Amino acid sequence: MLYELLFPLRHSADWLGFLNVLRYLPFRTIAATVTAMAFAFLLSPWFIRELQRKQIGQVIRTDGPETHKRKSGTPTMGGALILLSVLVPTILWCDPRNVFVWATTAVTAGYGVIGYLDDYLKIKAKNSRGVPGRYKLLGQFAIGGAALSYAFFAHDHLPTDWWDIRFSLGVPFLAFSKHPIILPVWVYLPFAVTVVVWTSNAVNLTDGLDGLAIGPVMINAGTYLVWAYLAGATFGIAHVAQRFVVAKYLDIPFIASAGELSIFCGAMVGAGIGFLWYNTYPAQVFMGDVGSLALGGGLGMCAVFTKNELLSTILGGVFFLEAVSVVVQVLSFRLTGRRIFLMAPIHHHFEKKGWAEPKIIVRFWIISILLALVSLSSLKLR
Repeated sequence: MLYELLFPLRHSADWLGFLNVLRYLPFRTIAATVTAMAFAFLLSPWFIRELQRKQIGQVIRTDGPETHKRKSGTPTMGGALILLSVLVPTILWCDPRNVFVWATTAVTAGYGVIGYLDDYLKIKAKNSRGVPGRYKLLGQFAIGGAALSYAFFAHDHLPTDWWDIRFSLGVPFLAFSKHPIILPVWVYLPFAVTVVVWTSNAVNLTDGLDGLAIGPVMINAGTYLVWAYLAGATFGIAHVAQRFVVAKYLDIPFIASAGELSIFCGAMVGAGIGFLWYNTYPAQVFMGDVGSLALGGGLGMCAVFTKNELLSTILGGVFFLEAVSVVVQVLSFRLTGRRIFLMAPIHHHFEKKGWAEPKIIVRFWIISILLALVSLSSLKLR
């Protein structure tokens, strides 16, 4: 919005020449990050007081670890503020004509609404069930499917470079130009929607300890920021009538318009930092489903639009492990009557084994950082 309003004014007067800086994506990404951080830092104290005044407190599972009982009543639904801190700076600093940003923010907001309804029902009924799983999944698939369908088939709004590769999969550590996996639309579109829904619910399952989810969310968002910027980055070459395309040099998909997603990712990092100040152990506020489902959906959309659907299983390895642990636990119990883990998701398994909560959180963060470095290394190891 600010880009659209202010950038054309740069030629109106000499003293407005500084507005030319708005044309540079790194500047707008940094601006979005700082704006989101300021939103989260400044509004969180007031927001937490409002949650306490309205008695919007966390409902604890009766079968959970004993140490969690002290958390009962801690203000929850703090993810609503994260959502605001991500969406407002993104809209302020992005190119409003970019289809990738709008589709991603639409899914993030839509999943936030689903999460809000889930949190509301939990608080109202004073139990941890919320929206039935099948209805939650139905809503997620509907919103994700609608946004991705628009991003894949809106002829008038899609750049040519995206149109040519939209149904392709990039294989981690293999050159995209030599080893793309091209799928028929009836296979790729359901797969892409599943990636978004899976990531959303995986982040939701990870959000079980103070600061456990928001750390990997920021790490993943920061990695997608780099990837989105490189996917669309071009640089002029002195004395040569052409531009250096970074994506072609790295042999990753060249998607010029995907660069704007770095603004969304930057806002997610900034909002996460501000929220973590109050969510770190012992937490003053919890994210709730309104935050975890929304942030996970946004990360899933970034994976699809940067053609990192397969790499997301490595980058989001912590989320993937948490979700798989739940699936394995449920299948094992239904088929054999036995549990693989002491409790699922897997972070509760380590709690049951006697690990201190901060130890689990920090070690999961370390793993997430290592996986991000492995993912970024694939830029050159091709």
